[in-house]
Amino acid sequence: MNARPPLTPAPTPPRRAPRADGAEARHRLLHTALRLFAQNGFAKTSIREIAREAGVNVSAISYYFGDKEGLYGATFNEPMGSDSNDLVAACNVPGQSLEATLRICMAAMIDPLKQGEIVRQCIQLHMREMLEPTSQWAKELERDIKGPHRAIVELLCRHLQVARADDDIHRLTFAITGLSMQLYVSQDFIEALRPSLLRTPRAIDTWADRLTGYAMALVQAETARRRQVAAEQRKKP
Repeated sequence: MNARPPLTPAPTPPRRAPRADGAEARHRLLHTALRLFAQNGFAKTSIREIAREAGVNVSAISYYFGDKEGLYGATFNEPMGSDSNDLVAACNVPGQSLEATLRICMAAMIDPLKQGEIVRQCIQLHMREMLEPTSQWAKELERDIKGPHRAIVELLCRHLQVARADDDIHRLTFAITGLSMQLYVSQDFIEALRPSLLRTPRAIDTWADRLTGYAMALVQAETARRRQVAAEQRKKP
């Protein structure tokens, strides 16, 4: 009886590259759109160009974002991951000290700097929107600027025991929020002159600590100014 020839294992089929799931495709679309909108502006960036560079079908834009305007709007708030509602909520925690509240606010405002190049593109996008405004500017102003500004104004009114916000309360609010905005505007200069100040997440956290101290100094200066004005008014006959 002849021996049965040895069985040879069936060849292993070549492994396919993992198929990008929906979340990955959406992520690529969002970040490709951010880069192109920041470079070229809304009007000069086509959805076909975005889809081609993201490596997805054009129909994916309508599926995930509705249309070009929806994708453009998403690039304004999703990449940086911040939520203005969190900042508003932080300003209204009962019993929380002013310093603790400002520390939370500063951390929330500058934490996106830890994302590096994405933040640079976001700043460029916002600058373009200011120079070449679309309907997004009004939405941005209402959603991400007015709410936090109003919350900090109310916080300072409570601390300074001011019944109604006056111009100086608003000046103080703009001065405090301007401390964090300066890091975004001056990012290129800081990296050229003192790159270690923005190099690591710990460096960003240190900025939050320092900016909180600077903000408290501004509040103390305004408190002293108001006391002096009140004292001078009492001296008047």
